[in-house]
Amino acid sequence: MSEAAGGWGSGSPVPQRAPWSLVATTAALCLVTVTSVWTAGAAPMSREEKQKLGNQVLEMFDHAYGNYMEHAYPADELMPLTCRGRVRGQEPSRGDVDDALGKFSLTLIDSLDTLVVLNKTKEFEDAVRKVLRDVNLDNDVVVSVFETNIRVLGGLLGGHSLAIMLREKGEYMQWYNDELLQMAKQLGYKLLPAFNTTSGLPYPRINLKFGIRKPEARTGTETDTCTACAGTLILEFAALSRFTGATIFEEYARKALDFLWEKRQRSSNLVGVTINIHTGDWVRKDSGVGAGIDSYYEYLLKAYVLLGDDSFLERFNTHYDAIMRYISQPPLLLDVHIHKPMLNARTWMDALLAFFPGLQVLKGDIRPAIETHEMLYQVIKKHNFLPEAFTTDFRVHWAQHPLRPEFAESTYFLYKATGDPYYLEVGKTLIENLNKYARVPCGFAAMKDVRTGSHEDRMDSFFLAEMFKYLYLLFADKEDIIFDIEDYIFTTEAHLLPLWLSTTNQTTAKKNTTSEYTELDDSNFDWTCPNTQILFPNDPLYAQSIREPLKNVVDKSCPRGIIRVEESFRSGAKPPLRARDFMATNPEHLEILKKMGVSLIHLKDGRVQLVQHAIQAASSIDAEDGLRFMQEMIELSSQQQKEQQLPPRAVQIISHPFFGRVVLTAGPAQFGLDLSKHKETRGFVASSKPYNGCSELTNPEAVMGKIALIQRGQCMFAEKARNIQNAGAIGGIVIDDNEGSSSDTAPLFQMAGDGKDTDDIRIPMLFLFSKEGSIILDAVREYEAVEVLLSDKARDRDPEIEGEEQPFSEQESQNQSAEQSTPGSQEEDVAEQGSPESPRGSHLGPSPPADMDSAAGAAPSPQDLTPPEDREPASLDGECTDLDNQPPEQSETEEDASPSVSWGKKVQPIDSILADWNEDIEAFEMMEKDEL
Repeated sequence: MSEAAGGWGSGSPVPQRAPWSLVATTAALCLVTVTSVWTAGAAPMSREEKQKLGNQVLEMFDHAYGNYMEHAYPADELMPLTCRGRVRGQEPSRGDVDDALGKFSLTLIDSLDTLVVLNKTKEFEDAVRKVLRDVNLDNDVVVSVFETNIRVLGGLLGGHSLAIMLREKGEYMQWYNDELLQMAKQLGYKLLPAFNTTSGLPYPRINLKFGIRKPEARTGTETDTCTACAGTLILEFAALSRFTGATIFEEYARKALDFLWEKRQRSSNLVGVTINIHTGDWVRKDSGVGAGIDSYYEYLLKAYVLLGDDSFLERFNTHYDAIMRYISQPPLLLDVHIHKPMLNARTWMDALLAFFPGLQVLKGDIRPAIETHEMLYQVIKKHNFLPEAFTTDFRVHWAQHPLRPEFAESTYFLYKATGDPYYLEVGKTLIENLNKYARVPCGFAAMKDVRTGSHEDRMDSFFLAEMFKYLYLLFADKEDIIFDIEDYIFTTEAHLLPLWLSTTNQTTAKKNTTSEYTELDDSNFDWTCPNTQILFPNDPLYAQSIREPLKNVVDKSCPRGIIRVEESFRSGAKPPLRARDFMATNPEHLEILKKMGVSLIHLKDGRVQLVQHAIQAASSIDAEDGLRFMQEMIELSSQQQKEQQLPPRAVQIISHPFFGRVVLTAGPAQFGLDLSKHKETRGFVASSKPYNGCSELTNPEAVMGKIALIQRGQCMFAEKARNIQNAGAIGGIVIDDNEGSSSDTAPLFQMAGDGKDTDDIRIPMLFLFSKEGSIILDAVREYEAVEVLLSDKARDRDPEIEGEEQPFSEQESQNQSAEQSTPGSQEEDVAEQGSPESPRGSHLGPSPPADMDSAAGAAPSPQDLTPPEDREPASLDGECTDLDNQPPEQSETEEDASPSVSWGKKVQPIDSILADWNEDIEAFEMMEKDEL
């Protein structure tokens, strides 16, 4: 998600009807005034340090982009752990997240304008030639309309915008004849069939070759789409119309936006997350500023900036007023129900809302932007990265982090608005964390789990399109950029569109006379550049005074003063029953359930079961309260099931030439040494003989004092552990015998005991899927001495030891406590189910686990749920339970009865993975030595 660039990120809304040339000047004046206020009282970062950090960003981009071009191109994305390209159909499906891949060299197109921003004009010219020569947009593949629009269409248009700018300068791109624009037009026509619905809302997916509904298309049967999916088209489609003169693109995008506006909930002025593209009914009626809605709000405001249509600004201001009334609970942004907006829809936030402070800067509402940004920064300082989702008390809810750029984006725009050097220090922290925890020899790897530091074999295209662009601009001075960034606006993928499009090939828009705008406080509709004495009081410590109360908001104690107690009941009305307070033995609670249409059934085993029939509720409001109660109970019950499972562990390769750079997600065992309570185990690895470890080892001398590698299958996990322990092994790694299995696509297993007393097992045991195990096995084939660290969390690399090419040094860290789990009657694999991948890396965000789907829409009839029996009511003033050590997934068990199979097929020979690493390692060593 991206905000407006340059002047439009200056912290001030633009004038209502001023000529656009004057608008840009006014915004620029605002920026100058604001900056002068801040720099007067803050200690600025030196020019030399800013240049050093800017150069560091350039080196990081070269590392990511160079490895993509060397190891992945022309594939869509780089797989940085295995140093190869991700080609759709050749890798295990990751679900909706793969809809971004269309076999059109996605990362290259997404990176085009980043190359120009980073002053890599020669590389840009070469990249454009490659796109024109190699990219095919007529592939038989089903892609996301949303992702293809923001990444590919936006990338082509951004590349074209800067190509013509360079051509006009007279040095580069003199041969360019609008070829990228012609490709964009071709792609635009391929996307148009998706709009063939009665509502004008597009289908969520389309086949690039066959369109919609044809048998060959394999799509066109969907009924729902997300609000952001349908509402994040206007900038790219309007720009395409303005560039080419073909008005049809802008007309279709406007119609979709008009329909979403008409379907807003009129009393709250909020929109839901998911809508039926045929009927216009809301499917998911929760509303927020994160996944599924985010860029809809962004594009309303930016459409006004780019196109000059007042109606877009009026709509945005109406929505923004509702957001600040209901969703904003400083510093939190919590989802609510669109029909009952004073009730929170969930108790956690997703990472995609990190874009919102940047959008508030564009709006000119600085104070809440500073507050929310600071809260997010405190979460990052605790976990190194922003988890995909975290709770209102700042615990990890979903632990993944796919290197999202939204927080860096908001950091950049807050710095542009305030000039406060604090935000330069924030950017420096982001750079350090990326290099320390995400950098691998073949690029930057997404975090599988921010708690353990384990990696995922993915580097999404938006990482190059957005992250490096914002970080470089944060530290760059005006003279460091070869063009005026103030003349462009950023799309949600950070692609650059020129502001002069506002007066080119304008599409005549019909006035929407059917809509009535809610009468709001006039102060929300300031049309002119805000007075900086109002936005920024004459106090150089203004921003610091806003941040200071939030410095300790993320800690191990209960946060005070930030949890809103049902504001809808200030008048004295009694709040509805919450799931956390429900007690099955309380007669008053049972009466409330009855009123909400919820029946309680006592089961023979002593448990109670809840079933809701909305038609039996006393009123529609009571029925909605009942639905919310059931949703809360589902989430609460799911959380209690999670508490019975152990969190994932980490296997870190620490010997030369890895030096701790590669961290593999490992499943824990319910027996043996608990790595969360004891010091990590470090040692060289050795394969056991027999490899399945199901009998006495014939090579005890080989595994003595080492960590044994064992293949899954043919016997119980505990039996394998005893056999290698008897041979003198100090730990064990069980490698899955299911060829091609991976933690990227499969639930994480935890190994259970054999139903017997396992206290005799004193060594740690971890489980790796085939793909992760192959990385270690390939390393063993290439280097006989491979040393690993088994731990609850990856340890920091020691740059000094790394520079000396010595083994990775062990460091102490905080240990995580693990919940107790009862072993089954025989060896069991407990699958820990991760949250589904997001349909988009950048916007749509993570989807709720399957057991929470009912929270996303209308209540099925009947709903049933078995809550815990004797739960004490929760108190806001009670003690906090540390949830960091609880995994964010639900588990299931299965018997390990798979037959012995040969080792998994090698992902890639280790020598090819290590090719050219020495040069990368030397560059990284020099960079870290400079830092020291």
